[in-house]
Amino acid sequence: MCVCLPQVVLEARHEPGYCAFYEECGRNPTVAGSLLPPIIPCLNYSRARALEGEHYQQLKKVCPMLDRGEGSTTACCSIKQLKSLEMSLMLSKAVLMRCPSCADNFAHLHCINTCSPDQTTTINVTRTMNITTLGIVKEAVVGYQAYLSTSFADKSFESCKNVRIPATGGYAIATMCGRYGSALCTAQRWYDFQGDSSNGLAPLDIDFRLIPEGVTEGIPDGVVPYAGRALGCNEMTPTGAEVCSCQDCQASCPVVPSPPPPAEPFTIGGVDGYLVLCVIFLCVLILNGNNVSERLIEPWEVTCTDKNSLATQEFLGSGFRAWGTLVASHPLKVLLASAVVTAAFATGLMHIELTTDPVQLWSAPNSRARMEKDFHDKHFDPFFRTNQMILTAPGRPGHFYDSLLFGKQNFSGIIAKDLILELLKLQKKIQFWSNDLNRMASLKDVCFAPLNPSNPSLTDCAVNSLPQYFQNSVDNLNAKVNMTELGVTKEVDWRDHFIYCVNSPLSFKDITDLQLSCMADYGAPVFPFLAVGGYESYTTAEALILTFSLNNYPRDNVKFKVALEWEQRFLDIVQEYQKSPGNPFTFAYMAERSLEDEINRTTAEDIPIFMISYAVIFVYIAVALGEYTSFSRILVDSKFLVGLGGILVVGCSVLASMGFYAWIGIPSSLIILQVVPFLVLAVGADNIFIFVLEYQRDARRPGEKREERIGRVLGNVAPSMLLCSLSESVCFFLGALSTMPAVKSFALYAALAVLMDFVLQMTAFVALLSLDARRQDGNRCELACCVSVKTTAPSKPNEGFLLPAMRKYYAPVLLHPVTRIVVFIFMFISSIYLMFYVTVGLDQELAMPQGSYMLEYFKYLYAYFEVGVPTYFVTTKGFNFTSIAGMNATCSSVGCDPFSLTQKIQYATEYPDLSYMAIPANSWVDDFIDWLNPGSKCCRLYSIGPNKGKFCPATAFLCGQKCMKTPLNGVLRPDKEQFNRFLPDFLGNRPDLQCPKGGLGAYDKTIKLRKSKVTCVSVLLATRFMAYHTALTTSKEFTAALKIARELAHNITLSMRSIPGTSQDFEVFPYTVTYVFYEQYLTIVSEGLFNISLCLLPTFVVCCLLLGMDLRSGALNLLTIIMITVDTVGVMTLWGIDYNAVALINLVTAVGISVEFVSHMTRSFAMSIQPTHVERAKEATATMGSAVFAGVAMTNLPGIVVLAFAKAQLIQIFFFRLNLVITLLGMAHGLIFLPVLLSYFGPGVNKAVLLRLQQAKAQELELSSNAKNIYDNIGYENQENSPNPHHPVRTPHH
Repeated sequence: MCVCLPQVVLEARHEPGYCAFYEECGRNPTVAGSLLPPIIPCLNYSRARALEGEHYQQLKKVCPMLDRGEGSTTACCSIKQLKSLEMSLMLSKAVLMRCPSCADNFAHLHCINTCSPDQTTTINVTRTMNITTLGIVKEAVVGYQAYLSTSFADKSFESCKNVRIPATGGYAIATMCGRYGSALCTAQRWYDFQGDSSNGLAPLDIDFRLIPEGVTEGIPDGVVPYAGRALGCNEMTPTGAEVCSCQDCQASCPVVPSPPPPAEPFTIGGVDGYLVLCVIFLCVLILNGNNVSERLIEPWEVTCTDKNSLATQEFLGSGFRAWGTLVASHPLKVLLASAVVTAAFATGLMHIELTTDPVQLWSAPNSRARMEKDFHDKHFDPFFRTNQMILTAPGRPGHFYDSLLFGKQNFSGIIAKDLILELLKLQKKIQFWSNDLNRMASLKDVCFAPLNPSNPSLTDCAVNSLPQYFQNSVDNLNAKVNMTELGVTKEVDWRDHFIYCVNSPLSFKDITDLQLSCMADYGAPVFPFLAVGGYESYTTAEALILTFSLNNYPRDNVKFKVALEWEQRFLDIVQEYQKSPGNPFTFAYMAERSLEDEINRTTAEDIPIFMISYAVIFVYIAVALGEYTSFSRILVDSKFLVGLGGILVVGCSVLASMGFYAWIGIPSSLIILQVVPFLVLAVGADNIFIFVLEYQRDARRPGEKREERIGRVLGNVAPSMLLCSLSESVCFFLGALSTMPAVKSFALYAALAVLMDFVLQMTAFVALLSLDARRQDGNRCELACCVSVKTTAPSKPNEGFLLPAMRKYYAPVLLHPVTRIVVFIFMFISSIYLMFYVTVGLDQELAMPQGSYMLEYFKYLYAYFEVGVPTYFVTTKGFNFTSIAGMNATCSSVGCDPFSLTQKIQYATEYPDLSYMAIPANSWVDDFIDWLNPGSKCCRLYSIGPNKGKFCPATAFLCGQKCMKTPLNGVLRPDKEQFNRFLPDFLGNRPDLQCPKGGLGAYDKTIKLRKSKVTCVSVLLATRFMAYHTALTTSKEFTAALKIARELAHNITLSMRSIPGTSQDFEVFPYTVTYVFYEQYLTIVSEGLFNISLCLLPTFVVCCLLLGMDLRSGALNLLTIIMITVDTVGVMTLWGIDYNAVALINLVTAVGISVEFVSHMTRSFAMSIQPTHVERAKEATATMGSAVFAGVAMTNLPGIVVLAFAKAQLIQIFFFRLNLVITLLGMAHGLIFLPVLLSYFGPGVNKAVLLRLQQAKAQELELSSNAKNIYDNIGYENQENSPNPHHPVRTPHH
């Protein structure tokens, strides 16, 4: 073939009934790299030909709008031209046919240009070229002007601009508008792209001129802009095809009411309603109480409650007194038995299992999100593993680029060739290291390879980055070429290709003379939000994004370890690169394993902090328990070994608890290792202080043995210790009813640990105190038992410093009328108000330690990502997709239900601020229907050969038979047999230019089929439809997104269940990888109230029972603990502590610690026999308050302060801050508020105790009187026997 220079057509005639060109001349020599053969027509000014026979039938098939009936139809195109036009239209129809009127308008235009019998009146040939073919020279058309009225052009464009591509959720127009994409596309730009021969599809250049009505200027004589009737997308086609669906045509949408706005805040008279109610409540509570003085008690006044209380105290006291005496008499035997029992329990630690998987920690196996995750992972592959880098170049200057095709463009500093090449170099280093260094962790063994999942190579792996627009080729990035456009010649380079691709990522060929594809090397498109971030326009992006996607596997799968190994090497390479001096980037990075790694690393690094905390507490206990009566007796009176023994008792109780649960197979967690010892230490230390201080303040009675004294002291204090320990243990056992695994396991471990601590205190610690008392009585030094001192102990009991200070100064000031109850009621009401504003959730960055690389990653993620996580709408078994009604209820193309599954998701995306949905769901149903459409080349059958009747891909030959016939109404639906027959072919068909609707990669993992052994027909077990959330940054947004998605899925479920034949247990549910973590926040408020209520209940019941059904003491005890809990939540609001599962564990712990602050005081007040409420409150504050202050508050505070130095933010916030708040509030309520409350509303003196004391006193007086009488009688007798004669004889009165 010989090609001559092109020539410009200087003169042409334009009149009706004449053609400008006719028949095919051959390939266009000016078009290279075209995706279709660029066949161009011959210049041929002649009359339009009359059509008949096959020629007419072909026209009627391809261009029905030109049909005037056989014998009456004329046209300007040959059969060859019609077949080429049909092939060309097939490519466009593959994405447009879901909207018949759009496809009809698109074909209408090109049929007018190619075949109109009045061709010369609408086009003007501008360039021709002589082509020699087989020795014959022909003048071929290589360029012409096409004149269209703006009414036709605009209406055609309007009918097509909203047509979707279900596989991506984007618009079809984006692939047909070149550099402008869908957002900036207009009718003129749409037609300009269609007429650009550099787009890989157009065989020649067409200059579309859109002429407004009535304008004639610039139009050649005889040319009349084509003003045929374009169909609206909500109109039926002349052939009877249905109107376009709502998703593709807004004019077809039914009226959908806007979602209701968020609820208005609760107000009363324009003021915050909660504040008003709290102020009213405060005014009601400020009441005055009356003191009740002691008076004489008559026996008939003693109630059953008083008798029960006295009997209970006597029973417990005598029982513990006998027990204490027995243990103190045999200390070594008791210690040995305790050690044996503890060791037996602790041996279970050999089988301990630590749960580190966050899913197993925070999501119950039977929770909805967990079951949905299990269903998804069972029927589909688990959510793929993401390994990502976000790279920036702050401070690097940008530049302006004057593009030949796109005009002046502003490029940011990060969008620079040298940085893209550097990124490509890093990407290849990560991709290819495994082949050289470690074959056991090759990327291709574990990568997500959507288009070749069975046997992937490295280039099949899904790696998304900007260099993928250049197929990861340095040559493509360096390519340059001179290009002429509108008479201007300029160099085009990588920047032109980049601009084109970010606007048309689905293009197989750009419109520059570079002629490069935009598709990634693994065959799929790279959407710009996966390649760049932080942009207003793509060229001004502030970040580059590099993402490696790996397949996910169950933890027991061998490939799971391979994936972990690859990710570790990925992290090593990235961290090494970050430290390299030549690194031009500032970047953040993460691997799928990073979250779990960093949490575990944090815990391991902070274990020394906890050890230091426990050591500080131990030193305090050892020092504070000593009596220190004189300097010379310091080593005698110190209690270092007793303190150590108390710590060992706590440690043994924790080990016994952990060992027991390890025996029975209940896993532990790192949070249990951190919190349970701390809790038991707080509880145990308090009991130790109460017991030891009571022993030190007590004086041995005459004739009383040391062991009997220990038993008597234990009888006095053990009921109080039992009250607290039993309350806490039952509280935690009930807390195990929680549905959260972490809370449940913590509650179980804590409950048994507290119980074991009490048992060991009643045995081992009593024995230790007995041995220590024996040493102290012998004046022997503690650390050198063989050394004794001569200084004897003082005869008076040692009250220490704290008890006298609290008795003399603190209690009187506290119980002064001015400082009594108003302040704390005000604090309680304030906290109730603040409770309503506590933030629910846990932002994921708080789980990371300070300085973690993941903190930087989260910062970059929130700053630069424009789209959120993908979410799947999963359908379960029980829906008949093979029925017409079933397909219509899920699809969104022509003929589909306007309230179908995919359409409802589309409606939600129109309100992203309320629905948190950004991109509509893809739809395999829609693409399967389009794939079946005979208007495309996708689904064909071999017509001859050994595979006759089997599926034939679009790239194959000898495929003359279509899978289905064209429906008259344009609504194609396969029957059940066709559906089941062709669905596997669709899922295995790799998409390409000839058939972009192939399901491999896009949908082969979204449908779970099972072949029936009986019918050999595939049954749909589950499917999924993928949409995208908006960019979510806080736990509040993640939780709201889950809630809205579930509401949407429930709405879809109800409508789909109404389809005949649908099972009533069929369900649609949303799923994404984050839901399983954020589901807890939907119910955590009610869950927390339930758990805390369960913990509060036993504190009331046990207090009532152990105080002999003293309901008032139980109620006041309960009220104070509730106040501590409420105030803690209120302070959480002020201090920025979010309410979540970790906080809930600490609040449950708070209830336990509050029992220590409150219950001892309540019992001490109830047992007091002082004459007035105030005096009894003073006595309880001085005696028991001093022990509580020394044993709980001062034990906790030093250890808590040490936690402030932990690296983990979780420990700093939820252990340091929250435990500090709990301890300070517990101390304030237990030592300030409770005494005041008891002084007003505490129970009266137990009348049974008073009656017994009065009777004892009366009996003592009677004995004293009898003794006096006996003395008088003896004196009288002595007088009678005296020899004094002056005394008269007296007779006694009887």
